[in-house]
Formats: sequence, structure tokens, C-alpha cells
Amino acid sequence: MTNGKCGVLLLAAALLCGRAFADDPLPQTREAAVAMEAKDALPLTSFYDPPDPLTAAAPGTLIRSEPFDGYDLPKSAHAIRILYHSRALNGTDVAASGVVLIPAGSAPAGGWPVIAWGHGTSGVARICAPSLMKDVEYGDEGLMPMVAAGFAVVATDYAGLGTPGPHQYDSKAAQANDIAYAIPAARAAVAELGSKWVAIGHSQGGVAVWGVAELEAKLQDPDYAGGISVAGDMDYDLYMRHDAAAVDPETALYWPLTAFGVKASHPSFDVAGMLTPEALARYDAVTTKGCWYYAYAALKEIGHQHAVKPGWQDLLEVRLYNHEAYSGDKPIKGPLMVLAGDDDRSVAIVNIKVGVKRACRNGLDIEFVHRPGLDHDPLMEKTTPLQLAWTRDRLAGKPWAGDCGR
Repeated sequence: MTNGKCGVLLLAAALLCGRAFADDPLPQTREAAVAMEAKDALPLTSFYDPPDPLTAAAPGTLIRSEPFDGYDLPKSAHAIRILYHSRALNGTDVAASGVVLIPAGSAPAGGWPVIAWGHGTSGVARICAPSLMKDVEYGDEGLMPMVAAGFAVVATDYAGLGTPGPHQYDSKAAQANDIAYAIPAARAAVAELGSKWVAIGHSQGGVAVWGVAELEAKLQDPDYAGGISVAGDMDYDLYMRHDAAAVDPETALYWPLTAFGVKASHPSFDVAGMLTPEALARYDAVTTKGCWYYAYAALKEIGHQHAVKPGWQDLLEVRLYNHEAYSGDKPIKGPLMVLAGDDDRSVAIVNIKVGVKRACRNGLDIEFVHRPGLDHDPLMEKTTPLQLAWTRDRLAGKPWAGDCGR
């Protein structure tokens, strides 16, 4: 499953969660996938190794930072990597990594306007951290235009990517922690950041931004100015019932990643109870040896076969995992914009509308925007100007009203 799905695989399209090599065809073999990922890869260095044992500290505490000049950034922009304390799903202190992308020139009065960024699916192995990719995974698909437009972007990797795992893939609360607690860590590393911040996330990150809104209802950070959830699934049960019933070689890769996420979130889970023998045979390789391209190539090998067993969604740990991901049923701190594409083949708009209606019924005022003709990744790319205009308004304190009553 899961929502963090990066676009539906059109062979020469830019649907790969912002991959740098949008003109490359999707890999037909694992060897080709390894070569494609190597084009964008950066070394996993000791910077990503937290102290062992990890000394307890408040979430958001900076462990270390370093400048890094190996990214493909807008001209004269620069980057500072960060390692910081976050919290896992169960509240355990974990280390997370990320990078602060800083625009060219001098910061304006009051500091750089800040976007906290939540990325879509990259994989679940340590090497799949976006800060270990030259294009920080998304490149020109929304991310670098944010920097070029004068925003400092605090881009978390999520705990378990970059840092030792396991990565609690598609765990809304865990990834929300990683996004929100990257902000104080970034401030400790980069003095030129402004005080107010907006969270923006796509796909897996879109779910996480809903989680940020829920987290901020508890934290009440006065500097949190709102969030934008782009193509974020809000009803995992609905997604699983729909996609598990279909056999789609192009999206089969998400099932072993989801099994990994369930296991990381609920260690008692037996992935063999979920995955078919064909998918299970590829599970270890997919979760350790490569990232998105590799998972695609490995699962493509099973062809038109189911990757999950009948009834797997009824397993206790899966039900817990799904329930934790529901959006629209918990208090949030707004403003919150929800963006959906009418033609999204990865996160069907009906899955988003269900959550939007639930939120409105529960009195959680949100702003819902949908765009006809846009698939999963084009939605992120084509609505970037809208997102940035909305963000500027929120940071400026302009009035906002949701549209549940309209």
C-alpha cells in the first residue's frame, strides 16, 4: 500500500516522487535499478550515526550539523545537514536526519521564511534518505522551486532513513514528529531562519502534514502557521480494499514497503502473514538493498500476481496501523489546505474526499482544493505556485477561512 506512493508509473514520465532522471525509462531489471539509483546517490557517512546509546534529550534537540555542498541546488543556494532528536510512534527517543536548504543571498529582515518539508516514498533502507540524494529526492518537482522562491526548506529524512532504523514507513504520527521537531533543530543550526513556519508534504508527506496539524493541536506552537497536505491518503482501509483486490504490477512495490512499515510500527507483526510467497521472497532485498527504483524492478518480476494474501487487512497489527493513519477524526490546529488530483492513480481522490468529509463532520475546518487532469506527482509540480502563495499569506498572518460549509 501505501499512501506515500510516488506516482503511477508512466514509463517516461516524471512520476517518480521527484526523481532527478525523469526522462529515463523505469528500470526493467534490478541491475538497471541499481545503476539508476547510483546516479543520484551520495555516500552514507558517519554523520548519520547517532551516539550509541542515544542520550535522552527533548525532541527537537540538535545532535550535530554540517554544511554540505554536494546537492544540485538553485544557483548560490547552500545546505546544512542536521541530526536531531525526534520521537517514534510509541514515544521512544529516536534520531532523525535532514537538511536545511537555504536560498541565495542574505536573509530578509526577520529571517528566511520557513517551510518544513515532508517527502513522499523513497524506500525504507537507510540509503533511501532524501538527504543522501543529489536532488534531495524531489529536485524541480516543487522542492527546488521553493528554495528558488526565497524559502528556507527544512527537509526531514524521517527517522530510519539515513539514521539507523527501522523506518516506520507511512506512520502518520512518527513522521509528523520528524517534521515538526526538525524545526527547532534547524533553528539551532541556522540562525537566519524566520520564526513562523508552514508544513508542506506530498504523498507519504501529505499524510504526515495532517499529523503535524494534529500534533500542533497538542503542542500549540505559536510559530506554526499552517500546513498543506498534497495527495495524502486519509483512509488506508479504503485504499487497501481497493488496491489489494486489483493486481497491478506497476504498484506492487508498495506492499512489501507497507509490510515493513507495519512491522516497524508493531514489532509483533509477521510479514509472512501478509505477503504472498512471491512478494515475501523479495522482501529482504527490497527493504535493504535499494530504494524506489529497486523496489519497482524487484516486484515487477512477479507480474500479474497478488502481492498480499486474502484477509491480510484483518490482521491485528494491520488494523492498528490503519487506524493510526486515519485523518479527519482528531483535533487539528489550522489553517490546513488539502490538495487532491482528480486523476491521481496512486491516491484516488475518493480516499481524500472521505477524510475531508469526515473532518468537516467533526468540525475540523479545512480548505479543500482539487485539480482536474492531474495525476499524483504532477499535482505537486503544477500546484507549487498555489502552495507558495498560500504559504506567504499564512506567514504574513493574512485572514484564512476553510470551506467545509461551502
